[in-house]
Amino acid sequence: MDEFTQWYNHEHRHTGIGLHTPADVHFGLATATAAHRRTVLAQARARHPHRFGGITTTPKILDLPDTVWINRPADDTNQETEPDAA
Repeated sequence: MDEFTQWYNHEHRHTGIGLHTPADVHFGLATATAAHRRTVLAQARARHPHRFGGITTTPKILDLPDTVWINRPADDTNQETEPDAA
């Protein structure tokens, strides 16, 4: 279990969190990782534009979401509100 947890938290890149690892997000490293990815992709695109759809196409870096859920709560539109004070 320890090996799986290590891999899952520190190596596996999750699409739900912008292809970052949970550790990168938890420890605040995701912004620096995204900046590094932009640099590497720009260099790769400059060397091999045909692999990226031409010189006018910019590789996309997934944004880090504002909120992440394991089990997102359902929107409860039927909540009762307190009656107006009379």
